[in-house]
Formats: sequence, C-alpha cells, structure tokens
Amino acid sequence: MNKKLAAALSGGAVLVATLSGCSSSSGDKGPDPKLVSWAKTVCDAVPAQNTKIRTANAAIAAIATDSNLPPKSAQKTYVEAFQNLADGYKSLADALDGAGAPPGVDGGAKLQQDAAKNLAGLSTSYADLKKKVEGLDTKDQGKFAKGLKEVASQTKEVGKQGDNGTQALKRLEQGKVKEAMGEATSCKVAASATAQPTGQATSG
Repeated sequence: MNKKLAAALSGGAVLVATLSGCSSSSGDKGPDPKLVSWAKTVCDAVPAQNTKIRTANAAIAAIATDSNLPPKSAQKTYVEAFQNLADGYKSLADALDGAGAPPGVDGGAKLQQDAAKNLAGLSTSYADLKKKVEGLDTKDQGKFAKGLKEVASQTKEVGKQGDNGTQALKRLEQGKVKEAMGEATSCKVAASATAQPTGQATSG
C-alpha cells in the first residue's frame, strides 16, 4: 500500500546487525574476561529483538505491495509493526543501559550512553508514528492514503535517526569491545541471526 513507508523502514535490521556483527579477535592474549562478560550481556538481548524488528519490517514490506487492502486492516498492520519496532529498540537500549559502561575502555561510558540514547530515541519515534497511524481516518480511503504519505515522510526522518544510531554503535564497537564481542558466544549467535535475509522492501 505504501512502498515509500516500507523502504523508509528498511534500515532497521542494519542497526541491529551493527550491534552484533563483530568478528573474532586475532590477538594472542585475548580480551579482558570482564569485557567479554559485558559483551555477552548486551548481545543476549539481540536475537529476540532482531526477530521482532525483522518481523515488523517484513509485515510492512508485505502490506506495501497490497493495494487492495482495506484501510482498517492496513492500519492494524502498521500499528502492530510500529509497536514492535518501538519495543525492539527500547529493549536494546535497556540492554545497553543495564550493561553499563564497557570495563577497561577509554571513554567507554560516553560511547555506551550515546548508543543507548540513540536506541531509546528510535523507540520513542516509532511509538509516535504508531500514534499517528492510530489517528488516521480509515473510513475515507483518500484521507487515509494522504495520512500514510505524511507518516512515510516522518519515517524518513526516523531513518536518519537510525543512521545516527548505527554510527553511535560503530563508535562503541571499536578495539577492545569488538574483540570482546568476537569472543562472546551470544554475540556470535546474534551475528548469525542478523545475517539472515530480512525480506524487507526496497524503494521502487
């Protein structure tokens, strides 16, 4: 029904993949066990939330190709998808908040806080989009379509937030943190999960 909206959401899984797509350490000594434990705490949350985010994006991608779907059904799908996106990013933010600063990393506290703040902001933005969709007039096809266009425009702005979130996570995942994530079993599981196809729509 709205390919622009689906395309605007396609960056979601990229952000999650960034959180877990780390390679193993090639050093002889290996990372600090405390830091590996920290990485495990963060990555433990990724697979479940990644599934939630991927499912939401896939639902929107599917609805984007169905021009015959009644507005009320489309609204329900979008509302559920935005709720799942909001919940998924909030859980990831909470995981980073709960883990605290990565031990033994210079400036780690600020990097961790910046990443968590970005994820929490994304969650709030998707919750706002959910409210917007809930308020659309489903009795009038034209008004509903117009409202969805406005939502799609706002979703692009949220996409820029997602880009900022990706950069914040990349800054966090450097050096010692990257090595630790390469050693943590749950990070390897998370990286494997995020590497699977997402079935997201592309703009066209």
